Amino acid sequence: MKKPSKSKYTEDNFVPIKNITNGMIILENGEKVCGIKIQPRNIFILEQDMQEMIVSNLKNVYNMIDYEFWIMAADRPVDLNVYLSQLQLLYNQVQNQSKRKLIMEDINKANDFMNNNIVDTEYFLLFKEKDINMVQKKVRTLITNFANAGLSAYQVTNDDLRMILDNFLNGGQTSSFGAVIG
Repeated sequence: MKKPSKSKYTEDNFVPIKNITNGMIILENGEKVCGIKIQPRNIFILEQDMQEMIVSNLKNVYNMIDYEFWIMAADRPVDLNVYLSQLQLLYNQVQNQSKRKLIMEDINKANDFMNNNIVDTEYFLLFKEKDINMVQKKVRTLITNFANAGLSAYQVTNDDLRMILDNFLNGGQTSSFGAVIG
């Protein structure tokens, strides 16, 4: 018979996550979930031959993977606050009216994006592995193979993994905890 959980958090009863560290989700059974983030690339602006070559290379990349993996797409809100601040500083410094008008158009467009909850879609390939050396080898191999296929990729970060979990466990809402007063 399974021993009842003593955790005060509901998630601890069905999500076997022990920790998120060094770009890996550490599970209670010692397995690690890790992977890569793949930079999107619009191949439809390329010539037909180049498009076909990239698609063919991607088929080869996926066919070389001989272990279970998951491909995920996740939306992350776009934060344009730093960009808006820089535009505002530039607007305040520029005296030329035509340049100020162009900068103000950019400010208005950025504000419109922010008000309409624009998101950036990010793509991930994740896998599960117990041996840390195999995790590192698989990550390096995936990054190299995707680079050979014409796509940039790098190991997921802790923030990437938290965002993925928030997307799938919390409907895209970032977890925030506070005191409940009754």
